[in-house]
Amino acid sequence: MTTAAVVTLVIGALIVAAAALGLIRVILHLVAVRRSLDALEGGVRVIAERTSTVPTVLPSVNASLQPVRDFCESI
Repeated sequence: MTTAAVVTLVIGALIVAAAALGLIRVILHLVAVRRSLDALEGGVRVIAERTSTVPTVLPSVNASLQPVRDFCESI
């Protein structure tokens, strides 16, 4: 092989290696983002459970306040 062919192969190998290194870094960044999103999703679920809508407890609250309402109407 001539010197030009060897230099071309070496430069090509360096370009492929640099591209592979860049892709590996992208993969590692995406893994870190996925971990962050998984943690965030868990936190969002906890917040959603703790701030559930009022209509699920509203009938029991209204039933508890019925004697107060009756008293107020009698005054």
